[in-house]
Amino acid sequence: MFVRLGAALVDTDAVARDVVARGEPALDEVHRAFGDVVIDDRGELDRRALREIIFSDAERRRELEAILHPRIRERTLTLLDIAEGAYVIAAVPLLVETNFAELVTRVLMVDCPADMQLERLMQRDQIDRTAAEAAIGAQADRAARLATADNIIDNSGCRASTRRQVEDLHVRYLDLASDRRARQGRAE
Repeated sequence: MFVRLGAALVDTDAVARDVVARGEPALDEVHRAFGDVVIDDRGELDRRALREIIFSDAERRRELEAILHPRIRERTLTLLDIAEGAYVIAAVPLLVETNFAELVTRVLMVDCPADMQLERLMQRDQIDRTAAEAAIGAQADRAARLATADNIIDNSGCRASTRRQVEDLHVRYLDLASDRRARQGRAE
């Protein structure tokens, strides 16, 4: 919704997929660390198999994070530097866990009740409740995420309600971006 209004978007989920694409060094490193079970018949990452490993073993999850997070962070920062729009949004699902908040001007949290989050994750990833609970359990808890936020969008209602919240924040973010550009112009 923000992009349709003029914001640029850098999505770290997309970046995470890119860094483990076929032919990327990170895929080779993940393969060496986790074995053939995480590589499918096409030579690509088997995300479901990898999820089963990392969400059942916190040490293995940390091992994967050590391989991927620095690469994701570096590529994300590069994309943020070259992004063009009225302002730039970095979509970072693991913002709290990766300390990414220290790299941005504001933190916007899109929130919904925990039971709704669980149901949406199960639907999106076509996984069972146990797998969804493990995935959510590997993240910072809701209170920690909300405590980091400068702004919060309640995404538990209808699409029109979410859109109104986005439109209101868009106006605010345009003002903030304009103020920031004006300050930078005076500093030069």
